Amino acid sequence: MKLSPPTTAFEAPAPAVEPTWSEAEPIPPPRPKSRLKRFFRHPFTWFVLLPTLLVAVYYYGFATPQYVSEARFVVRSRADAPQVSLGTMISAAVGGGGGSAVGDAYSVRDFLTSHDAVMRTHEQLDLTRIWGREDADAIARLWNDEPERLTKYYNSMVSVAFDSTTGVITLRVRSFTPEDSKAVADTLLAQAERLINSLSGRAREDALNVARSEVAIAERRVLDSREALTRFREQQQELDSSGAAAAAMATMGQLEAQLVAAQAELRERSAFMRPDNVALQTTRNRIEALEHQITVERLRRTQGDGALSQQLAAFERLMLEREFADRQLASATASLETARMETQRQQMYLSRVVEPNLAVYPLYPRKLLSVASIFLGLSVAFGIGWLLVAGMREHAV
Repeated sequence: MKLSPPTTAFEAPAPAVEPTWSEAEPIPPPRPKSRLKRFFRHPFTWFVLLPTLLVAVYYYGFATPQYVSEARFVVRSRADAPQVSLGTMISAAVGGGGGSAVGDAYSVRDFLTSHDAVMRTHEQLDLTRIWGREDADAIARLWNDEPERLTKYYNSMVSVAFDSTTGVITLRVRSFTPEDSKAVADTLLAQAERLINSLSGRAREDALNVARSEVAIAERRVLDSREALTRFREQQQELDSSGAAAAAMATMGQLEAQLVAAQAELRERSAFMRPDNVALQTTRNRIEALEHQITVERLRRTQGDGALSQQLAAFERLMLEREFADRQLASATASLETARMETQRQQMYLSRVVEPNLAVYPLYPRKLLSVASIFLGLSVAFGIGWLLVAGMREHAV
């Protein structure tokens, strides 16, 4: 303990000297701030926790429940019926077959998410009234009934998924009441059935129209060939030119036979009769007549516009044209029947697997999942930003 020096009565006390901190002594640390202030001043609170809190307040306090109606269906054709054959077994083994049904299934899926499906459904159910209810929350409800915005909102509330493995199309419709969800799903299924019927009917009519046009062409050819043959017969005054040619050939054969017999008779009688005998002269006259008739018949068959050879050639050409026309008509008729059977076999139809249900419990919004997703997303973004800022500060120093 240090004592102060003694003082006298007349000696004034020494002035007090304020203590000074030496350079070697440490500076006392500042008083720590409260944890609450540090919590509120931290960027993580403002960029992650506060937005997550606002989202949680919305979902748990204001979000309107949304009910889901689900339906499942497949697009089939009569050709998809199982048939035990080597070709079908190989096709099934390599994953083939059913290409037309799969293509139509994709067409149905694209149609159900198209603007056309939205407008047709809106004409029947008034989607603005369904999704723009006043009792729905302001964020989830529909505010604008313009076609483009209605289509965008429709695609956020209606989902169509196609499983290429099983061929099943799943339709899910969300709305703010179970009845509205089921009504929209029923209407969309009806539109899908009409689309399938339209596609199937159009393909069937296209195939049948081609076959019918071929039959009409063949019928016209048959009629033309028969009319040409009839005109030829009227001009030649012959019903059957081939029969006339056969008769002419038979006549020529008879005349030649008679000529040979007459010549033999003449040689026989000339052996014992005088040259001026009347019988010999008669025989000679008959021979001359037969030779003249044979010459006339040969000229009629081979020379002139009305020659039998030309007549027979024209007749055979007309008969050949009629035979080809008949064959074409028979082939076109068979093709028409085949096309009709094929179109019946390839006819598409929509088969419902699961009917649209009337929801009891709202599946949307998914509150916990949504809040957790937003929290994780903001946390990751904040962490990346924090690392970037720390890196820039380190390089700046």
